Amino acid sequence: MVRGRGPRTGSTREEHGRGVLGHRVLRATGRPPLRRAVNLGLPAVWGALAISYKMACPLAQQNGLGARVATSAVFFMVGAGLILHVRRVLLRELRQIRRVAGAAQNVLLRPLPPRIDGLDIAAAQLSADHGASIGGDLYEAIATEHGVRVVMGDVRGHGLGAIGTAAAVLGSFREAAHDEAELGGVLRRLERALARHLRERDRAEHSSAGLDPEGPAAEEFVTVLLLEIRGDGEVHALNCGHPWPYLLARGHVRPLVRVEPLPPLGPFPLPARLPAEPCGRLRPGEGLFLHTDGAEDARDARGRFFPLLPALAAAVRDGPVVPQAVLRAVFTGLLRHTGGRPDDDVALLVLHNDRRPLALKQGRVSQHVPR
Repeated sequence: MVRGRGPRTGSTREEHGRGVLGHRVLRATGRPPLRRAVNLGLPAVWGALAISYKMACPLAQQNGLGARVATSAVFFMVGAGLILHVRRVLLRELRQIRRVAGAAQNVLLRPLPPRIDGLDIAAAQLSADHGASIGGDLYEAIATEHGVRVVMGDVRGHGLGAIGTAAAVLGSFREAAHDEAELGGVLRRLERALARHLRERDRAEHSSAGLDPEGPAAEEFVTVLLLEIRGDGEVHALNCGHPWPYLLARGHVRPLVRVEPLPPLGPFPLPARLPAEPCGRLRPGEGLFLHTDGAEDARDARGRFFPLLPALAAAVRDGPVVPQAVLRAVFTGLLRHTGGRPDDDVALLVLHNDRRPLALKQGRVSQHVPR
């Protein structure tokens, strides 16, 4: 009997996404058997040559100065060859690791298009771990029938655990942004995805240690900011412990809203009602600056915080809001302030409303249409 397949759920798609990531990682790390044999066999050959020279060559048995010099030269050449071989293998492994990191980053934090539904976008992330290309910060922007929906989040901690949590939240958002009519429904989906991920991770960790799972650790949490920018420029938001964005316009910068956010996702359940916070209208020419707390909390050698608001004001003081220019100015200032070594991951996302206003006969603006 042939069984029909049910509707494709969010968890199934998340498993498919993990499968794609695993396929790309395996493809990036695959090593031909011949290369493995060469990597293992070459040092053995060098060692065998050195031993054969010492045991069989008559010159190596002599104690004269010339014989000792020749023996030392032989062993020096063998040692130098082994060092060069090891160095070449390590450099090859480093290139493989960087390819793996690039493949993972393209799946987890895929590059955003420069323009979505009339909004110019620029985003970037800076990892605090030296050599790392991804961390616990996350962002995404998607055009839906409900408007352009944006998420910006920050997972507590660093390392593989934070990356896995970020992947779970992002995978859920990419589905829920299209499926849920209300922004509150999207946030509830993120909460369920996070709880499921933490349960599965906790069960796997306890099973590997031979212990019984006790449930997800209470210390795990994710700050999340959800934005919905509708076709007429109206902005609605839900904020769980994340910094509020800044509204950018030529010559001035101000916080988008000054409402106390909800607690971060994880430690506490969401309230029964989740009405989205109205944030006014994003008019043509204006922009939004979203960031993680690593931008405002970055300190210099004297312990002073990075002046984010003055940096933004300087970036839009003499010209229009250009996302790439704002991003470049803030990152340049932040790296200069921290001496090129920030203590926390930093993610920035800049939106600019480039929609053309459509006026009525009476001269009033009715809506904004993308160019």
